[in-house]
Amino acid sequence: MRTVKATAAAVSVALAAGAAGVAAGRYASDAALKAPPGRPLPTEPRLTVHSTAAGQITLTRDLASLRPGTYGLAGDGSHAVVGPVVDTASPSADAVVRRLERVTHGTLRPGDKVWLTPNVHIGNPSAALGLDHADIDIPGELGSLPAWFVPGARSTWVIAVHGLAATRELSLNVMEFLHRQRFPVLALAYRGDLGAPRNPDGLNHLGETEWRDLDAAIRYAVRYGAEHVVLYGWSTGATMALRAAAHSAMRDRVSGLVLDSPVLNWETTLRALATARHTPGALLPLAVRAAQGRTSLHGDRIAEAADPTRLRVPTLIFHGPDDTVAPWTLSRRFAAHRPDLITLQPVARAPHSAMWNADPAAYEEILRRFLTPLM
Repeated sequence: MRTVKATAAAVSVALAAGAAGVAAGRYASDAALKAPPGRPLPTEPRLTVHSTAAGQITLTRDLASLRPGTYGLAGDGSHAVVGPVVDTASPSADAVVRRLERVTHGTLRPGDKVWLTPNVHIGNPSAALGLDHADIDIPGELGSLPAWFVPGARSTWVIAVHGLAATRELSLNVMEFLHRQRFPVLALAYRGDLGAPRNPDGLNHLGETEWRDLDAAIRYAVRYGAEHVVLYGWSTGATMALRAAAHSAMRDRVSGLVLDSPVLNWETTLRALATARHTPGALLPLAVRAAQGRTSLHGDRIAEAADPTRLRVPTLIFHGPDDTVAPWTLSRRFAAHRPDLITLQPVARAPHSAMWNADPAAYEEILRRFLTPLM
């Protein structure tokens, strides 16, 4: 009898431990599968506002607050734009001063918690940049997909698609540049975004199903006059671009790809985000299995999208070694397999999806050189 009771107790403990492990795996996988648009990824540290003055803001000293370049500075109910670090101003060893370009909305007070974001602009192309645009709806397989269309004179359109934890406002960083090059631009909101339908399970699929919304945008562009399209994707948007270029029935209209911080291995990215949420290493395999079970994600299908042998068009990749979400070593390996088609532009000291922010002028010049033959 004692043996039976002991066995039953051991089984109960094992079942409880297993259930706890499953629950922990699901929670850890949420870091990627439920990354809310417009909110920071867990890899992005919160900073404290120490003070503000005319044209300056003092923040917690951190590797993040010391990044070069121009960033949005977001808080709960506020948004500002900060420029480079002001070297001459160092009030204390635990603070750093950056140039405060403007406060877009809200207020910044001492003690506020904020984070750097690649989104320098908020609103739509008209409100943020003064560009004429149309709000359109693209027919997608789950319903209508909101998009911004900024007209241009060329027959090659640029279709811009954001990635993890971002919104189509991210495309505003390069919208003015693309408009100067006279490209029509289509900036897409896809499943899971505000105003767009959700995946039936309510989860992000890291580009695995979302790419079909990009396919719908390609069809729309061709229907309304595009002879060719350049797909411009950030993060999992870059994954979507790769999949669309490989699988879309309209892939012969794709003349080039621009990939910023591409996610080329979803398991690596999920592990990175789960680790940033302080998930113990022993639970990371459970997070991967939970993601597979919840979304039917499989590494072989996404690896196929990042197969360099499937690439057929010129591709520009912006990526850097400081990306902790999508390792740039994968981009480097990807580019090394296809030097005939891929140009890899390393960007130092820039986090995920923020390669433009580190040096906008240099980024846009490289982009101009790449796009000129595709015009």
